[in-house]
Amino acid sequence: MAERDSLHRFLFERLAARGEIVHLDTAWRTVLERRAYPPAVRQVLGEATAAAVLLSAAIQFDGLLTLQIQARGPLRLLVVQVTPERTLRALARWDGEPEPKPLRELCGDGTLVLTLDPGQGREPYQGVVSLCGATLAEALEDYFERSEQLPTRLRLSADGRVAAGLLLQRLPDAVAADADAWNRLETLAATLQPAELLGLDAATLLRRLFHEEDVRLFKPKAFAYRCTCSRERTAAMLHTLGATELRQTVDEQGAIQVDCEFCGHRYAFDAIDIAGVLAGAAADASITRH
Repeated sequence: MAERDSLHRFLFERLAARGEIVHLDTAWRTVLERRAYPPAVRQVLGEATAAAVLLSAAIQFDGLLTLQIQARGPLRLLVVQVTPERTLRALARWDGEPEPKPLRELCGDGTLVLTLDPGQGREPYQGVVSLCGATLAEALEDYFERSEQLPTRLRLSADGRVAAGLLLQRLPDAVAADADAWNRLETLAATLQPAELLGLDAATLLRRLFHEEDVRLFKPKAFAYRCTCSRERTAAMLHTLGATELRQTVDEQGAIQVDCEFCGHRYAFDAIDIAGVLAGAAADASITRH
């Protein structure tokens, strides 16, 4: 059986290529517990969750990675976030009961957005490309071709229990003589079946795919589901609405309730809470002015 909630890196000892394998089970099922996703949406969201973990390791970025699809089709929004602490959260929005279709039909006129946020007040990097391809794997391969100029191949799959993925990437400094080797690896990776990707552990999977190659498999890194919402962040968001609107809403409804779109946790703010939010903001502004 595949390892639980883990990512393995691997390297071809004599070839200019590397890769990663991810299997998510508990973390992925926690995402599914938050909403009743239709099968077509669940499939793409699971693939995106596995892909975001793969990308966070492939890009080797120490910050918050957000993989997002914005579209006008039945599946209109998908967001996956992976933190430097190797935690993740994910959600999707859709209309009606989407049927299984190629990605470009499911999402319509869509955009793929990859955001890398280093935090600490530094500017985030954002890559935006049109959503191309029949699958999310093809769309991400197109992204790497356009934005990173790195030949990259992905295999992604998900069901109601597991989300998994394989990323294969040619090294940046590969010489022209390695072209035949890269083509061979691409061809072998294309034979991987969804059941194998979802069910096999990393060592068995690599042995089955690349049994004639010398592959070094590194120790796995664990990933887990964790939502980054908090009462403090919710209060900061409410403050942006302005004192007049906040007080009016509390007068009319007795309290303001805010549900986290990712995990569904509800934060309630009554009149006393809102007064505290406004007083805290005023104090911060006073400190800033002085």
